[in-house]
Amino acid sequence: MNEAVLEFLVDLFSKSELNRLPKSYGGGRIFSKPLIGVAQGDDPIFEKFKKVAAPRHLTPLELWIADGITENKTTASKLRIISIVCPFTEEIRQESMKAINMPAEIYSIGRNYANALKIDVVKQTIKFFQDKGFQATAGMISEAFDIYSGFLSTWSERHIAFAAGLGTFSLHEGFISEVGCNIRLCSVITNAPLEVSPRNSDNPYGNCLYYAKGTCRECEKKCPADAIDENGHDKLKCWTFGRKVEAEMNARLGSILKPHWRRVRGEYKEQKPPVGCAFCQYGVPCMDKNPMASEN
Repeated sequence: MNEAVLEFLVDLFSKSELNRLPKSYGGGRIFSKPLIGVAQGDDPIFEKFKKVAAPRHLTPLELWIADGITENKTTASKLRIISIVCPFTEEIRQESMKAINMPAEIYSIGRNYANALKIDVVKQTIKFFQDKGFQATAGMISEAFDIYSGFLSTWSERHIAFAAGLGTFSLHEGFISEVGCNIRLCSVITNAPLEVSPRNSDNPYGNCLYYAKGTCRECEKKCPADAIDENGHDKLKCWTFGRKVEAEMNARLGSILKPHWRRVRGEYKEQKPPVGCAFCQYGVPCMDKNPMASEN
């Protein structure tokens, strides 16, 4: 069934009008071909996420129950979590490497439009499983999802991707997959009998050149907010610079950008359309590949 799911997603990414830039920016795709990985619901790593990700981070079974999917009395071992890697296209990457001070407009639009696309992807994937007689849900659209205490949430797509064997974290705190860190992530939980993807290592930073070999730190040089150093990523500095980017790019592109809502501290709140920054992901060795792949 893994191959059927991937084939479905590849087709969806190819045909979805949500995966398109506006015609004034060429009308090209935002994301290229997706990747998938699958974790098992009773993997002990999900309990560890309560310590390393957020105290209120949900296990797959906790989210499953919170969404009221209890008819079949599903156990954690029967659940599968499919993580989906959404890589930005080469067009967006090439334009973004030319950017100075502010992100490329084509990236800001793509980053903004990607939110609606990701929601549609998880909804369409849930329907894919339901049409085959299985149940499914997703942390991204669950009433149990919440952002609290600033930067903590009850469901981290990066951590789910790590559990599913799709890659590792990095000095800039992005996620380095086999197609690099310049990606977005989403996930779906199902009781369909998907084949579990092996994790090559439980080292959370194994794909990062700095943590693996003590070299690189190119992301540190690229960061206009000075939010990255040998100690890692300063979320507050990054967030503060992000608000400057948000103000500038919303002023430029406000009529094009799509509205955005997020569940924060138990309430859905409309936010300024997010446009991202991602300077640390462009023109770096991990932009479009796992730089450690050739080392192993």
